[in-house]
Amino acid sequence: MGVTGPPGPVMDRDEVDRALARLGAEHKAIEDSLLALQDHAGRRLLEGAELTGATRERWQTTEETITRLWTYFDAYTAAVHGAREVRSRRRWPGREELAELTDRLRGESVHLSDGQQRIPDSVSGPARLSESFTLERLVDRMNELYAASLDVIVTADAVWSALPARIDLLAAELGRTRSLAHSVGVRPGEHPAGDELESITAELTALRSQVVTDPLSFWRPAAGSSAPGGGRPDTVRYDRAALALEDVRREIEAVLAVRQDSEERLLRLRDVLSRADRTLAEARSARGEVLAKIAASEVPAVSGPPTALQERLATAAEYRRHARWHRLSPLLESLEREAEDELMRARESLTAVTAPLAVRAELRGRLDAYKAKVARLGAAEDPLLIERYDAARRMLWSAPCDLRVAEQAVLRYQQAVAEVLSGPGEARGSQW
Repeated sequence: MGVTGPPGPVMDRDEVDRALARLGAEHKAIEDSLLALQDHAGRRLLEGAELTGATRERWQTTEETITRLWTYFDAYTAAVHGAREVRSRRRWPGREELAELTDRLRGESVHLSDGQQRIPDSVSGPARLSESFTLERLVDRMNELYAASLDVIVTADAVWSALPARIDLLAAELGRTRSLAHSVGVRPGEHPAGDELESITAELTALRSQVVTDPLSFWRPAAGSSAPGGGRPDTVRYDRAALALEDVRREIEAVLAVRQDSEERLLRLRDVLSRADRTLAEARSARGEVLAKIAASEVPAVSGPPTALQERLATAAEYRRHARWHRLSPLLESLEREAEDELMRARESLTAVTAPLAVRAELRGRLDAYKAKVARLGAAEDPLLIERYDAARRMLWSAPCDLRVAEQAVLRYQQAVAEVLSGPGEARGSQW
């Protein structure tokens, strides 16, 4: 490389002294940063870990970069010390010394050969056999490499600080849930929740192994951020496992609740089914009475007792005796719904069967109510009213009773009452 003059105007003594003071402070800051990088907990963890995947590849590159950083720093240190040595020769440096200092401080005075710098294309552009730097450009290059190295270290450390501990806590919760599930009979191959617990266990084991060996694959960079460590750990798989475990835990708690109140629920079920059975028996008895006492009336048939539900109730009791809580839980839920439906159907059946008796009772009540009112108004001895009342009463109190004919008789009595009371004696009619 040929000798050239100093770049730009020659610096004066004050400019040289200010530049050397700035370089001294800058040198101290760079050295502190490199030492902190060397002592960073994340770097020590990366050095001692068995890495895989993207983390292994990036850490190999980062180790080379850190080594290169120290090489650059050594060259930078030598350049600063050399400039200081030139400045220290004389209190009042001459023009020749100022020209040399200007060249050292502002020119491409730092030369690195291929043996000293091997920079990958992805970090600093195409590698060269040798390269010359100004001190300012060398600092910029060190800053670039430092930021890239720190990003890998901080990112891995952030993932390791966040995820393994959370996975371990979730694994402990998983262990407690598995123990609880086993106590209530929820086991793999016998209950879906047991199979789900096995799946969550396998996922957490694989997740922790991958987080420990390849933490960088669990990092989500922040959009638009170029700062080292900008972003956050990717917790999607962890969150999914946590939600799945929460669902299983709620299901196990439901089974536990069944164990605690199953006896009371079984008693309530027996009571509901017993009431349904009694109601159906009452409906069958009422149907016989209706067929005997009411003529020309269609009476619906009454179903038999809920034997199928009784059999399932016996199965539920068997599950309880053998502590098969995971099977008892869904069975009790369906039985409770169906038992209430059965009781409602029994009541509807009783209502439908006894409807003709209700109609007859209503007609009897109406007939007696009219007779009482007629008596209060002084028309009880009217021959027409007596005749029509007796006719209606015979029909309503005879068996079998034809409701259609009886209703017509009651209506004729009502009409006769209206005719008698609308005749002479308006006062009496107005009282009606």
